[in-house]
Amino acid sequence: MFTLLFVVFLVAGVLIRMWLGARQMRHVIRNRDTVPAEFAGRIGAISHERAADYTVARVRLKMWSLLFDSAVLIGLTLLGGLAWINDWVGSFISNDFWHQLALLGAVAGLLGLLGLPFSIYRQFGLEARFGFNRMSFGLFMGDAIKGLVVSVVLGLPLIAAILWLMRSAGTAWWIWAWAVWAGFNLTVMLVYPRFIAPLFNKFSPLDDPALVDRIQALAKRCGFALDGLFVMDGSRRSAHGNAYFTGIGRSKRIVFFDTLLAKLNGDEIEAVLAHELGHFSHKHIFKRIVFSFAMALGVFALLGWVSQQIWFYEALGVAPSLTGGNQGMALLLFFLVAPVFMFFLTPVASWWSRRHEFEADQYAADHADPNHLVSALVKLYDDNAATLTPDPIHSAFYDSHPPATIRIGRLIAAGARLPSADVPLAQPA
Repeated sequence: MFTLLFVVFLVAGVLIRMWLGARQMRHVIRNRDTVPAEFAGRIGAISHERAADYTVARVRLKMWSLLFDSAVLIGLTLLGGLAWINDWVGSFISNDFWHQLALLGAVAGLLGLLGLPFSIYRQFGLEARFGFNRMSFGLFMGDAIKGLVVSVVLGLPLIAAILWLMRSAGTAWWIWAWAVWAGFNLTVMLVYPRFIAPLFNKFSPLDDPALVDRIQALAKRCGFALDGLFVMDGSRRSAHGNAYFTGIGRSKRIVFFDTLLAKLNGDEIEAVLAHELGHFSHKHIFKRIVFSFAMALGVFALLGWVSQQIWFYEALGVAPSLTGGNQGMALLLFFLVAPVFMFFLTPVASWWSRRHEFEADQYAADHADPNHLVSALVKLYDDNAATLTPDPIHSAFYDSHPPATIRIGRLIAAGARLPSADVPLAQPA
């Protein structure tokens, strides 16, 4: 019965994603030659066409990746791939605990290798074709190796602890495992800005006294304590611009991509940061952390139950061991299969995220000049080749941020105005 349920959800999920992707491509192509009236004169026809082509190429790649990933999932579960890997690992590792750990590592390594061609094409094919890639292949592989090392150093102890708890902590092991997982994630949030992120990028203090004073004044007005303002060498990897907050507690810091500073002037940067501060003022980050931890507790509880059910293994192509442990296999099956069912919650999560974005935009409009936020958004949509004409249903299902016309339309309704098409957009000093 569970096999049928799994297949139905998997097929339904694939069909819905393919349908949504097809809708997105058709809608974007249909509007490729017409810049929305709200942006006419501000975003040129060539830029609009480039954004449409970039969007279609990304959707097409995601659709191929979806089909490939679904085939791999079927191969690992119903066609016996996991069972074969489990037997292979067991042929040279007799200790049950190390067998479970090695099984997890082998499958993780396999999935990483299978996904590598898509990552390489995405970076050096798709992104390069549209002028966004600035990464050498050596840097790409260096990032991949460093990411692998960090994953092993951080993830191996966590997985080992969870496996040990599954074996030793009785039927309530999932409560202790959740507590370990929660503690691990909170720790990573604290140490990531100072110790992990610098392994991949260079971070330098923002060296613009006027802009620093301006940002510090904005943070003070908003009651936000900062641990520092930093510039990241994002241009080594991509032409995309961004900025983000990282850390929790007293370790909060603002990080600018150097590409962003090259595109926005001081007024626009202040408005964008006011938007980000809006997320903290409305406690969006805190709410998301609490929600994710609560969801994780439910997930661990469900895992604790299904891991004891023989039908769970057999329905997914695995014969559970009657003499050794099944902890590693339970983790693999659960976290491979869970996204198939969780996919149908995507539009709810997207709606919640868009609601937060509207609230943060309103906060920015109250604490900075909304005209500067509109100006910044127009620049970022243009420079990042973000489509101005997404399919409404695709957008409602997937997008964590509101579509450009709706987002800017709300700001205009609140009193902002689009930059005049007769006046060039202000550039960084």
